[in-house]
Amino acid sequence: MTSAVRWPDVADAVIRGDLTVAVAYVTPADGAVVTSVSPVGLADREAGRVGFTTSLGFPKKLERILRDPHVALAYHTREHGFAAGSSYVLAQGTASVDLRPSPQRLAELMRASELFLGETRRGPIWDWLLREYHQERVFVDVGVERVALWPDPAARGAMTVTGAAWPKAPTAQRPPRKGTGPRVDLAALARQIGGLPHRLLAYRGADGFPVIVPVAVTGHDDAGLHLDVPPGLLPPGGRRAGFLAHAFRPQCVGLGMRTLTGWLTVTDESARYAPHTSKGLAAPPNKTLLTVSNGLLAKYGLWRARRDGTAARLQNLARGRVG
Repeated sequence: MTSAVRWPDVADAVIRGDLTVAVAYVTPADGAVVTSVSPVGLADREAGRVGFTTSLGFPKKLERILRDPHVALAYHTREHGFAAGSSYVLAQGTASVDLRPSPQRLAELMRASELFLGETRRGPIWDWLLREYHQERVFVDVGVERVALWPDPAARGAMTVTGAAWPKAPTAQRPPRKGTGPRVDLAALARQIGGLPHRLLAYRGADGFPVIVPVAVTGHDDAGLHLDVPPGLLPPGGRRAGFLAHAFRPQCVGLGMRTLTGWLTVTDESARYAPHTSKGLAAPPNKTLLTVSNGLLAKYGLWRARRDGTAARLQNLARGRVG
């Protein structure tokens, strides 16, 4: 059993304070998906553990993490949170999923959430509406195996690594049968991400852990999005990769997110991303509307998970009964 990775103070100040972070997990085709979550400071440096919560309303994410627990979290923006400093922090590790957290753990989460997301609405109607949202949370705990730290939020400058050594670059992947070119309207996509300033790319590293890299989009043509990337962080050749563009307001009251999967091509001269799928999400910049929406979505997600067998399937996966 490996000892816990105890990351440095500068990384801890970021990990405990960022309001929104990027989370990446791997896919069966050796790609990666990257999305955003609000971890509300869930971390234990002495135990070498970070984490976040989700719900049964996102079963594909949970199923993929249960089947392949290699995950990564990128603490990449200081907006509206409590983190100090300007470092870009990447934590990689092995996830475990707590599908049935204890009442004590849920109560601790509620207290942590109010610091980041504001006071919880209470009263008979609110308690009914938010019961599933608060009481049916799923915890994803990540035993950290490596923390990489850059002094710049764009991940430029000298990298410092705590824990496992940084691996060599992964080899190029075989192109998909349907081809590597874009499969979505690039002009429409460029408009959709135009107001989403935080952009990140994720790929599967040579040791199986996702690598999340901040990128800038400098334009597009028929072949894909043109990327400006930190030197040395994207491996040469072609591979499957995930892309995230997102924005959020204080306490996440109002946010936008677009997640892509696609094909990344890196040469000595350029980096180009050809998106194959595109999904968007937006939350209203109104506390009451957001709270009602969260409550109703949690109720529907739990009902659907129980009705279609998702909840039972995830429980079997968590017990090691892969089916």
